[in-house]
Amino acid sequence: MYDFQPNDLDQRIWTEELEDFVPATVFDVHTHIYRWAFNLNADKEIGPYAPSIGRYFPEVTTALADQIDAALMPGRSLQRLAFPFPFAGKCDFEGSNGYVAAETSKSAGSASLMLVHPGMNEAEIVETLRRTGAIGLKPYLVYATNGDPPEASITDFLPEHQIALADRLGLIVMMHLSKRRAISDPENISEVLRLSEKYPRVRWILAHCARSYSAWAIEKAAASLRGLPNVWYDTSSVCEADALDALYTGVGAERVMYGSDDMIGPMRGKYIAFGFAWSFLSETNHQLALSHCDSRMTYVRYEQLRAMKRGARQVGLVRKQREALFHGTARALVDEARADVAAAMGS
Repeated sequence: MYDFQPNDLDQRIWTEELEDFVPATVFDVHTHIYRWAFNLNADKEIGPYAPSIGRYFPEVTTALADQIDAALMPGRSLQRLAFPFPFAGKCDFEGSNGYVAAETSKSAGSASLMLVHPGMNEAEIVETLRRTGAIGLKPYLVYATNGDPPEASITDFLPEHQIALADRLGLIVMMHLSKRRAISDPENISEVLRLSEKYPRVRWILAHCARSYSAWAIEKAAASLRGLPNVWYDTSSVCEADALDALYTGVGAERVMYGSDDMIGPMRGKYIAFGFAWSFLSETNHQLALSHCDSRMTYVRYEQLRAMKRGARQVGLVRKQREALFHGTARALVDEARADVAAAMGS
């Protein structure tokens, strides 16, 4: 198990930079609750997730998530929107969805989403939603049917018949966009516009600032996306202040919600941007010369919160707006979706 207890560096960053920024009540819209055992790939111990969550967080429970939140954000009351980890290749979807629902039910006010793949039909999805109480869908690009997941369109991994079902039920859809140009890709922009208009009852959350880990992507897309009434954005894992500034400014801070991307958030490192690229910098994957400074890394979550704060300062977010960013917007979204799903399904 990863040692996530704060050291003196972390404590200094929290006390000096973040404690006055994070409100007392927080709703995290992007948390993964899972078991490593749901990764059914024979080579999983040498696969891409093995050095990170496979090694450090092989089983995530609500109790562990609460423990980490208490350590990293002391004194805060927190609920979450949680969903499984989308293991590429062979994944135990039934086990994953049952597990996250059971764990989420232990946290009053929290909710879960169902992990889906393109081959699921309506009956299968509806049965799982009824059984688990999930209020939305979590598709992922690794399940894309186009043969090239890094260039997949939205409907390559969330087929339109599933979107139509989400529209009828009023579901949340947590969308991690694909394509190397991310949200700035013209096809992504046109698909978001078309699908949000055609299916107005779907509640879209575009994860990771619409997958804009750097400012350039959302800067190019924001003018087209601003004003969409059923599209929101989460801040999970984005560590560049300019990207948050561009998001707040471009689409409006009232459409943005805090997400941790746990169990990535408690790991030490930072998502860094360069050129038209971004990548995860950790304690073990660099050859930087750091003898001139304190070379220790803090949590990804703290780097993200630093970026959120600096971006908020640049656009002048006041306390009421920060409270909405961290809690109010997400709380209303989840409560409204829960009520609509219950009414549509007769429960």
